[in-house]
Amino acid sequence: MKKKFISKNKKTKKIKPKIILFFIMIFSSFLLTIKALSKYNLPHQNSDLVNFLIENNNPFIVNSKSNYSYFHQLMTKLIDLDLTDPLSILDTNFKGLTKKTDLDDKKVRKVSNEDVVNEEPTIYLYNSHDTEEYKPSSFAEYSVMPTVKLSDYVLKEKLEDNGFSVLIEEQSISSIRSSLGLNYAGSYDASRVLMEQAKVNYPSLIYFIDLHRDSLSHDKTTLTYNDKNYAKVMFLVGLENPSYQGNLDFSTKISEMINAKVPGLSKGIYEKEGEGVNGIYNQDFSNRTILIEVGGPENTIDEVYETLLVLSDVLTEVIKSDQN
Repeated sequence: MKKKFISKNKKTKKIKPKIILFFIMIFSSFLLTIKALSKYNLPHQNSDLVNFLIENNNPFIVNSKSNYSYFHQLMTKLIDLDLTDPLSILDTNFKGLTKKTDLDDKKVRKVSNEDVVNEEPTIYLYNSHDTEEYKPSSFAEYSVMPTVKLSDYVLKEKLEDNGFSVLIEEQSISSIRSSLGLNYAGSYDASRVLMEQAKVNYPSLIYFIDLHRDSLSHDKTTLTYNDKNYAKVMFLVGLENPSYQGNLDFSTKISEMINAKVPGLSKGIYEKEGEGVNGIYNQDFSNRTILIEVGGPENTIDEVYETLLVLSDVLTEVIKSDQN
């Protein structure tokens, strides 16, 4: 009796439909999961901050879009969701996250403010200690560097929403310091070079804000008020500046107004002079130069962000009053 011969090709044909069916089941399951998630409130820390961080051209977002596989491109087209792009995730309108309409509204506000904001900046934001970092946060997946430089961009955004024109120092002060052969104590000499350069390029500059971070533990740099956590602020004034009184008065006014809005948020004024300290902190450059420490190394970006919202409102009131 002859044995029935089954070719390998026929076996392969029987196996292939099973493999295809298997992948279809996995893919369908994935789509159903995505659809189900859209019906629930997803936890988030601060949708406004996420919205701000993922905007295009933000220096703190690393978004590589090259060399994606065909599978990635197919998934993006089929479900209209790019898992490597946080902006597309927000655009899906998952409940609990910032909606696409929020982003559109923000663009509208920016356009409407264009004729309000002065063409030349009046506020200069910089960081003499630009490598100071905050606690790594849940935004790490967006490759956000939690340094004091991030505070500049948040504060700039809020101040410009209030009608000001703001300039951020983009050059690395730590790199300038190294190129000049200065140690860490020479950071203020390095930032002075950039301040003078900025003033020459933009004579309209009046207010110079040096944002720092304290070095104390979380319990000493954090305040809970009305169920919100804030990073405490402190103002530093160098008494070795012959004209320090103007800086002291200006800083004191801001500090007091912060505490009027959120009691205890500002730790007040730290007056420094004597051996072993800078004692001036570039405040001789202008009596509208202020040094603000926001939070400490254990504060999260969210805690810093909540404080910057208060600070931006106070600065708006103080500066508008100062200009009248």
